[in-house]
Amino acid sequence: MMVLAGLWAFLLCACVLGHPKQTTSGGEDMRNCSVTPPYLPVTAVNTTGRLKDLRRQMEAHNLDAYIVPDTDAHMSEYIAKHDERRWWISGFSGSAGNAVVSKTKAALWTDSRYWIQAERQMDCNWELHKQIGTSPMAAWILAEIPAGGVIGFDPFLFSIDTWKSFEFHLHGSNRSLVAITDNLVDQIWGTERPSIPSQPIYYLQEKFTGSTWQDKVNGIRNQMRNHAKAPTAVLLSALDETAWLFNLRSNDIPYNPFFYSYTLLTNSSIRLFVNASRLSSETLQYLSANCTDLLCVQIEDYGRIRESIQKYAEGDVRIWIGTEYTTYGLYGVIPEEKLVEASYSPVMMAKAVKNKKEQDLLRDAHVRDAVAVIRYLVWLEKNVPQGTVDEFSGLEQVDKFRGEEEFSAGPSFETISASGLNAALAHYSPTKEIHRKLSQDEMYLVDSGGQYWDGTTDITRTVHWGIPSSFQKEAYTRVLMGNIDLCRLVFPSSTSGRVVEAFARRALWKVGLNYGHGTGHGIGNFLSVHEWPVGFQSNNIAMTRGMFTSIEPGYYQDGEFGIRLEDVALVVEAQTKYGGSYLAFEVVSLVPYSRNLINTSLLLPQQLEYLNQYYKTIQQKIGPELQRRNLEEEYQWLLRNTEPLTGGSSYTHLPASLTVLVAATLVSTLG
Repeated sequence: MMVLAGLWAFLLCACVLGHPKQTTSGGEDMRNCSVTPPYLPVTAVNTTGRLKDLRRQMEAHNLDAYIVPDTDAHMSEYIAKHDERRWWISGFSGSAGNAVVSKTKAALWTDSRYWIQAERQMDCNWELHKQIGTSPMAAWILAEIPAGGVIGFDPFLFSIDTWKSFEFHLHGSNRSLVAITDNLVDQIWGTERPSIPSQPIYYLQEKFTGSTWQDKVNGIRNQMRNHAKAPTAVLLSALDETAWLFNLRSNDIPYNPFFYSYTLLTNSSIRLFVNASRLSSETLQYLSANCTDLLCVQIEDYGRIRESIQKYAEGDVRIWIGTEYTTYGLYGVIPEEKLVEASYSPVMMAKAVKNKKEQDLLRDAHVRDAVAVIRYLVWLEKNVPQGTVDEFSGLEQVDKFRGEEEFSAGPSFETISASGLNAALAHYSPTKEIHRKLSQDEMYLVDSGGQYWDGTTDITRTVHWGIPSSFQKEAYTRVLMGNIDLCRLVFPSSTSGRVVEAFARRALWKVGLNYGHGTGHGIGNFLSVHEWPVGFQSNNIAMTRGMFTSIEPGYYQDGEFGIRLEDVALVVEAQTKYGGSYLAFEVVSLVPYSRNLINTSLLLPQQLEYLNQYYKTIQQKIGPELQRRNLEEEYQWLLRNTEPLTGGSSYTHLPASLTVLVAATLVSTLG
């Protein structure tokens, strides 16, 4: 369907995309729709009719512009097709990017991960702005919308901070920001809009949870009692908050086992806002077990959350919210004096720190996940030299291996399977129609993860089956050095991840290399693969024992290759010579790195020592599991790829298939 839409747009819309192209000093891609002959990639979507319909709605509401964000009513990173409004109106399907439509123009802002994708998917109705944040969007609005103009937005798709930011930038400009509760894109999307997910909501068995939902509720209520402002209620808006609190799961969001819901937890009641028809009798019984006055769950309709919050706020109450995930649509009905604000709710903060059982569950999930990834790497090593593997068939194969693991519940995100120059796009994913063949002469990057009932995984490995260039080996080794330097770091308790993330870049910086994405993110127990608020960005919270985070430095040579090495690590207590409260990382991802890409002469002795100890750990934890399953070929591969490395020289390891080929060539030559 995407291809047909692109061809139709080609016939209807004369525009230039890619070459020639006009670029202003502001970094935006200005498409010239008057150039002849027209050029448009077949991946672009014709949005002329959609924009015309939207502008009719804008006129009916007396709007000069309308903002279309990339999220849902819960500020989710990944969203259901039902909520892909920005994609539908613009044609751009990337996970990050916001749009503004005026009476005469349409513009989209996204970050460097998606520039090429946006150029391929948007037609000539759209301007691409290679920036992110509300500031450049507000500047565009001020330039395009005349004084007295009205800008509309859906209050349920704006976070509190986003609304405040737009208000700040538009203040005093004689332009007003107006909330429109009936989403205008929804109105024109009509019957073509995908239906609301309706799969059953189920509960996790106790062996897959860190504690009962009753214990979690009591823990949050204890925090309410001990809070200086004595909140009477906590409002939960993020989908993983309610899923975690009640140990409930479903499949509303791709790759994330969540369901549309809100929770209002007061000091005397528990109100779960959800579509009640999705709760089976078993789930209802689970929620009503051991029901007492304070531990009885009241099921209320999902669509009544705003009026219910508004009514509750009429009393002598104080509502504790996390501003990062609460929308302006709910924030706006709570009087300011009745708000207890924090960046993250107490549930979000509690979820970030795993107890011992949760830690053990995640460790177990990573052992099984390592088996799946090792099976995939062995499969690649045998089949790539035969010329039978492409990016998409590789994606399907790694997902297949994961699906065969115990407790598997599917991938944790869309697998990134990128060969050669495609790997230079940090978030590239192939499709059945568009992909490249894997070659033993090119680098290959696979970033993938799994959802299991006991944990969520995410791991990236970059490999080369032939003879890499000296620059490729140096870049790979320096990425590995950064991974090692951060993984082996000892740092004071309560240190922000932002303070220490430079250790992952130091080896690259030393020679003038860098990467443009974040260094890591939190990860959940059968929840989100990008679990906030843990990580290495400025808005992440300080590191605490019990948190899980990814560590993923990289390097990307545009048009040639890309490298990323990602491991998940648990924050643990560190034992230091002079005591004190210090932390360190325990890596739980257990897959070897690519030996023939490591230039050991660049490694410092302590880095080499760490790497060999890591390989010893992999042998001890994964080797017996491979043997238990009679995976002898994979076990022998593991032994070869975890042999101790020695410093002072570059190590070259040829896959078994290439070793046979080289030997045969030598015999033929000598003969």
